[in-house]
Amino acid sequence: MAKDINNTAANSNNSARKKHNPKLAMILSILFAGLGQIYNRRYGKGLILIILESAFLITLLEYVSTGFWGIRTLGEIPRVDHSILLLIQGLISLILVAFAVTIYVINIRDAYKEANEILDGKRRPKLREAIRHAWDTGFPYVFITPGFIMLIFVVLLPIMFMISLAFTNYNLYNSPPRKLLDWVGFDNFINLVKIDIWSDTFFSVLAWTLVWTFVATTLQVALGLFLALLVNDPRIKGKKIIRTILILPWAVPAFVTILIFAAMFNDSFGAINKDILIPLFGTKIPWLTDPTYTRLALIMIQTWLGFPFVFALFTGVLQSISKDWYEAADVDGGTRWQKFRFITLPHVLYATAPLLIMQYTGNFNNFNIIYLFNEGGPAVRGQNAGGTDILISWVYKLTFDTNNYNMAAAISLLIGLFVITVAFFQFRRTRSFKEEGNI
Repeated sequence: MAKDINNTAANSNNSARKKHNPKLAMILSILFAGLGQIYNRRYGKGLILIILESAFLITLLEYVSTGFWGIRTLGEIPRVDHSILLLIQGLISLILVAFAVTIYVINIRDAYKEANEILDGKRRPKLREAIRHAWDTGFPYVFITPGFIMLIFVVLLPIMFMISLAFTNYNLYNSPPRKLLDWVGFDNFINLVKIDIWSDTFFSVLAWTLVWTFVATTLQVALGLFLALLVNDPRIKGKKIIRTILILPWAVPAFVTILIFAAMFNDSFGAINKDILIPLFGTKIPWLTDPTYTRLALIMIQTWLGFPFVFALFTGVLQSISKDWYEAADVDGGTRWQKFRFITLPHVLYATAPLLIMQYTGNFNNFNIIYLFNEGGPAVRGQNAGGTDILISWVYKLTFDTNNYNMAAAISLLIGLFVITVAFFQFRRTRSFKEEGNI
């Protein structure tokens, strides 16, 4: 009798299992999050998803609708609608909808997957087992989620806001709430190359930025490598004292060093003109009033500031090179230049290439030295940037001095694209990022 009852129950379960429809579970989850899980008899999970979607629709639907309207129109009534606030609300709405869509898609896939497992007769874990499995698999995500959310709102949201401003007409004469902003497409980027004052300034600043980045960084790298090779020579005595002295410029805060050099290079009372050039040569150099000499001074200062880090980096790498390689080169009759070219330099570049690339990208956006030394000056006729302004210092002036937020955002976007492209290209070509077996 009991056996017949068990067989009847088993047949009933098999019949119900065969009738279970994964497509129906997926459709129910599409209609409303959690319904597919309820259909799969995952009542706890289904209830949680239903509560999440209901809470989103009740509390955030109006906010998201207003945000989408705001990001599309940027307001309709001046002094009532604030375009910047509407833009920010619209960007936040996009992020919230992205979160909601992600959970919604996960809900659909989960319902379809579980329905297939039921159809295949897979054993369903008990509630305690399901909770333990969910905790074990989701433990890393539980702890990284708060940091990930903070990263989105602290890093991603400002970037999205900056990119959005690059396609508006937000400037000193068109500022909310007195006026509303408009989407202008690529007009700001076109103005950079078509309108004379913008194009002259942009290409002049861009050219100096590239020259500054290449020359200043290459000099600091070359000087650091030269000193590291010199100190690493076995014939040099007192290596510890020499290394300590060469590291000292790195120990002093950079802004202090820059301000001291700014005083030393001063045209009127600077020590370089007053105590060196005038007494010895009877002349003085306009370090702060002639763009050529100002640029020369900046390159020398950056070389002084940057070589200690490169020196310390190369010193560590040189000490890791096996002496057996040099002994084998001596046996083969290799010269000093050949040993440097085929042993030292490849090893050093292989080990430090990513950090050297960071030196170049860092100097490309090295705002501190440009601004602290002479605030990007001296002024240049027919341009709205100083003679030594690089792109990032020009963006600062456009933002805080002349309130050209749209052009500043457009230039910032170009800076970001340029740095990302160059860094990505260089990292892809760098052997340091290849697997050992693929080198």
